[in-house]
Amino acid sequence: MKHQDFSSKKILCLGSSVTFGTGSNGVSFADMLNEYCGAEVHKHAVGGTTLADNSSDSYVSRLLSECKDIPALDYVLVQLSTNDAGRGNTLGCVSPEPLSADLSVYDRQTVVGAIEFIIKYAKDRWHCPVGFYTGTKFQSEPYEKMVAALLQVKEKWHIGVLDLWSDPEMLSVSPEDYQKYMKDPVHPSLEGYRDWWLPKFEAFLAKEME
Repeated sequence: MKHQDFSSKKILCLGSSVTFGTGSNGVSFADMLNEYCGAEVHKHAVGGTTLADNSSDSYVSRLLSECKDIPALDYVLVQLSTNDAGRGNTLGCVSPEPLSADLSVYDRQTVVGAIEFIIKYAKDRWHCPVGFYTGTKFQSEPYEKMVAALLQVKEKWHIGVLDLWSDPEMLSVSPEDYQKYMKDPVHPSLEGYRDWWLPKFEAFLAKEME
């Protein structure tokens, strides 16, 4: 396939094991955006971490420590972590506060509060678009609720959401291809990232960074 040219773009990919590439020896779509599309990718991914800010390696904690000195970005792309669903972290709800509100109003201990905090921080810090991506469909009612909540956040903040969870093309993959593309219900294989997920990320980011 012909790949997008992102050679002038700087992208932060913040996430956990799916962003890291746990099912593919540490190589994920983030690395492929660099390899195939030429983007300067800042991959900050630690397996087992959560959006909800209840540990020293949460998304929020790492954003404020590891990522704060990145000088400039064209896009911030964040994984909707499956770990929050697996650990039963409090979902929370979209804050009624205006977009101009101070960071302190968001309850970072909840999933939605952390999402809003990350969006606000990234927009204030780098003045660039922010987007989230979901995992593909697997059996998890808590994660399904997280996806629904993320879409509510999208409406408030007008962010991009790459919703692989609900994408009809992703849902219609054959059982044979699914076995090839996924190491387990959550983690893609190298082939899965390259042939199944990467085209979706390229198309999404091309539109987001127009």
